[in-house]
Amino acid sequence: MTPEQLLHHYDHALLWGQAPGVVGGPDTAAAYQQALAVRQLRQQRGEVAKGYKIGFTNRTIWQLYGVFGPMWGTVWDTGLSFAEPAASGAAQGNIDLAQTCQPRLEPEIVFGIKATPPANPNMQQLFEAIDWLAPGFEVVQSHNLDWKFTATDTMADSGLHARLLVGQRLPVQQLATDGQALHQFLSQARVTLFKDGQAVEQGVGSNVLDSPLNALHYFLKELRQCPGAADLQAGDVITTGTWTDAWPIQVGQSWRAEFSANLGSLTAQMR
Repeated sequence: MTPEQLLHHYDHALLWGQAPGVVGGPDTAAAYQQALAVRQLRQQRGEVAKGYKIGFTNRTIWQLYGVFGPMWGTVWDTGLSFAEPAASGAAQGNIDLAQTCQPRLEPEIVFGIKATPPANPNMQQLFEAIDWLAPGFEVVQSHNLDWKFTATDTMADSGLHARLLVGQRLPVQQLATDGQALHQFLSQARVTLFKDGQAVEQGVGSNVLDSPLNALHYFLKELRQCPGAADLQAGDVITTGTWTDAWPIQVGQSWRAEFSANLGSLTAQMR
């Protein structure tokens, strides 16, 4: 499938109509080049890349989806929004599901980057490159029927990314004094996910490659090994992977993620 065809399916929420593995092919590097070609088309028509998503960092769902390692994709200005702060660390917003394909919701931690990390950064240097972190809801989607895909399919499919709603942003220095402390803090934090007021699942930060900070560390190495991929820049947002399973969503539903350890909560209305 050409980059133009991939973008057409993305824009119109069309299933690929191909068996798993056909579009992504057998080669990881080639699949990422497909995604980067689509990224270029989106930039040419005026969309602005705002950062990256990291997917399949949650080892507990690898067997469920048949994908056994992380992957990544681009976050766009056209799908990124920031929730309105409410009382006591809570925030709420709306997510537009128009032109999404088999959407699902994931509660995550989002980082805001204040500086490009140095080459081969350690955890402390990565910590120093972070400005803030926040609860987030990523809407992921699949153009493979019934979410049956290969790992390379997910890479060619823009990392499955569709939307990102960012909750209340907390200065990283407010939560931890250094990289190791942030790693431990996020590893031990928990989230409870609610659908229309009913708890449906709980997750823990250690599900995400031992912590979201470790997920970011892993991702940066992978990103810099990919020919043609843009490095992290000041102002980028990075969403680090779901703490629970990805839950099917529909217009009209209300979802809430309540995080522990003063991370706050995020409520989203599906529109």
